Amino acid sequence: MIKKAVIPAAGFGTRFLPVTKAQPKEMLPIIDTPTIQYVVQECVDSGIEDILIISGKGKRSIEDHFDRNFELESRIQEKEDEALYTQLRHIESMANIHFIRQKELNGLGDAIYHARFHCEHEPFAVLLGDTVIDSVIPVTQQLIDSFEQYRQTVIAVERVPWENVSRYGVVGGVNLSDRILQLNELVEKPGRKQAPSNFAIAGRYILTPEIFRALEKTPRGKGNEIQLTDALRILLKEEGIIATLIEGKRYDIGNKMDFLKTTVEFALKRKEFSVDFEAFLRETIKNIDDQKEK
Repeated sequence: MIKKAVIPAAGFGTRFLPVTKAQPKEMLPIIDTPTIQYVVQECVDSGIEDILIISGKGKRSIEDHFDRNFELESRIQEKEDEALYTQLRHIESMANIHFIRQKELNGLGDAIYHARFHCEHEPFAVLLGDTVIDSVIPVTQQLIDSFEQYRQTVIAVERVPWENVSRYGVVGGVNLSDRILQLNELVEKPGRKQAPSNFAIAGRYILTPEIFRALEKTPRGKGNEIQLTDALRILLKEEGIIATLIEGKRYDIGNKMDFLKTTVEFALKRKEFSVDFEAFLRETIKNIDDQKEK
């Protein structure tokens, strides 16, 4: 059983400057909920309540968000807003969250290496802190199910258009079932002709403790950083790795266009204003079309 999760959240978020100059990208809200809260909730919904967040300079607000704020709670109680009070208490009690700093930004692989003492000798989940996946069954739970069946490192993948494979880490292998692939290749951002498939890594993993030995052997790669994909390539030479095709929709919150799309799609799912918001969108599109016809 997977009992621990690691959430790397130390990056600068340069794709979202200037707002990320003083605010972590993981705290950017999807309507009224920080991105990283959705990620933590996915862990909890998958039965994991022991979570290590790898943070960095300027990330203190993440710790504050999951901490208790007695003064704010008191103010909410005075206003007799029981629903909001319950919501605030849920945030600080939803999981047992630990924090450690990645003092130098040396890549995703290095961030995960910081978890070696916390995870010790047991497999653990990794969830990227700026990636939200909307699914009926939490994607981390889907990976846990695959791990319990095959007892191998598991990588979440999604099918992407062939013309977009150069944006992602891509895997190749042999089908074990409709959704499971026994890997024989991992390629970071390949050209279309070099890509072994159009299955892109989707920001969720179940890693065995052997990943730490692989990371120790991993030389610095792109950007002079230690890349997780490079470490997985080393690990693949020593043991089996499978990929699970996820059932759900992934949102990359670190990308401005995807962030805008995510906000719209999540807003349309919120009962309290979905009807009015849809009407607003339809009216906006109508006005755009009318302007084009003039």
